Amino acid sequence: MDMINTNRVVIVGAGLAALYAALKLAPRPVLMISPDPLGQGASSGWAQGGVAAAMDRADSAEAHARDTLRAGAGSVDPAIARMVTEEARTHILDLTRLGTPFDRRENGDYVLSREAAHSFARVVRVRGDQAGAEIMRALIAQAGATSSIQVLEGVVATGLIRSANRVQGVRIARSNGSQTVTIDAPAVLLAGGGSGGLFAVTTNPPRIRGEVIGMAARAGAIVADAEFVQFHPTAIDCGVDPAPLATEALRGEGAHLINAAGERFMIDVHPDAELAPRDVVARAIYAQWRQGQRPMLDTRACLGQRIIEEFPAVANACLNAGIDPVREPIPVAAAAHYHMGGIAVAANGRASLEGLWVCGEASSTGLHGANRLASNGLLEALVFGRICALDIRHSVTAPEQDEPPVVLPDLQPGPTAQDDLVQELRKVMTAGAGVVRNGTGLRNALREIARIESRQSDCETLLNMTATATLICAAALERRESRGAHYRDDFPDQINPAIRSRMTLDTALAMRDALLSEDV
Repeated sequence: MDMINTNRVVIVGAGLAALYAALKLAPRPVLMISPDPLGQGASSGWAQGGVAAAMDRADSAEAHARDTLRAGAGSVDPAIARMVTEEARTHILDLTRLGTPFDRRENGDYVLSREAAHSFARVVRVRGDQAGAEIMRALIAQAGATSSIQVLEGVVATGLIRSANRVQGVRIARSNGSQTVTIDAPAVLLAGGGSGGLFAVTTNPPRIRGEVIGMAARAGAIVADAEFVQFHPTAIDCGVDPAPLATEALRGEGAHLINAAGERFMIDVHPDAELAPRDVVARAIYAQWRQGQRPMLDTRACLGQRIIEEFPAVANACLNAGIDPVREPIPVAAAAHYHMGGIAVAANGRASLEGLWVCGEASSTGLHGANRLASNGLLEALVFGRICALDIRHSVTAPEQDEPPVVLPDLQPGPTAQDDLVQELRKVMTAGAGVVRNGTGLRNALREIARIESRQSDCETLLNMTATATLICAAALERRESRGAHYRDDFPDQINPAIRSRMTLDTALAMRDALLSEDV
């Protein structure tokens, strides 16, 4: 296997967290690993709502933290919630300085949207539903003008190199499949997204299938809160994979959820109706779907023609699917959207392995608990992207000087995950670890994951996916209660006090192996 030595900090990922960290690391030389052309394939660019921040004079970081704690169903780390919400305003101002064209009023105030479980309108947005795309555009422009940042496009990380308890580098390959090459580096920052694509119905880009979490778990890193997967209530149900998203801001504007009979079913489910926490709305929509009462989002009365200009991403997705949102309600379904769990990190962004930092959706910081508060995802990526960058700069002794770019050798073709196995895995995860779970389904899922894994056990990309899938199901099986986004119909009650889960892949595999031995 070829070995490349570099003094560049390796960042796995190319979304908002990765780009922001790379900029904050400057002038320290950085190598970003981007499976797709920069700006494509990252969940950040698909984020519609925006960034949650207490920008209104009547609002406060304390109120934002309280809402975060309440939404997280008892599993949020209060100190992390305070720290993140107190930094929020600074990052909005920083993104503005970097060129993000946030919606502003004539007096300069930011236009703020209200989303579910927020007590104030505090989501800073761009052209209604363009926040993720516009923030990414601004950061990519800045990264392109920063000489210390090198981006390797069309390359994917497949594994971590570990010696004793320290990560020393990464294995990478061409995105379309090739032999691997090892890059030895002074520090590795994982910022490669979550796990939504492990499920059959998701709003995440195709590559976001738990691979970054899986490679860290395979190296021995501790994973926290793996069972907490958030299902967005209002993916557009139009048969497209990934499913287009109908942003929560639509409900903040007054859109109603109705069923095939035209009934507003959320009124009887929760006092906040359509603005109830996401897990509540997702289960209600799932229940309507199971009953054959096709759920729909009705924007006609509150927005009408305005949806075309104010929410162009939603409007275009509808029109492409043959739906006219001005004149008809939008069919919706619950879809895997955000992984609250991930690689466990401390307040400085460090994982349990030395030399490894994690930020963005691949991490578990304690901010989201059992149910992420809307639009806290991009905020967490910004806060911990900066935190990781500062801690790496403080910790890494390699000098901050010019470093020659990394040049990959010619790589011979190699294995990629078989598409039929990936699609089978997604179906297994939806059936066993979806919106509503139980012990029987989770045990069956673990057995099926093992069977899928055994059919291509020489492919690291598939092993990374099955590692994360195994951790999700094992942690969900261990949590014999319902809390936030984790709902078990065989254990419907919440048990207090809340305890965060922490698990290694070895533990999860032992659980899986025990189930398989029972079948012999």
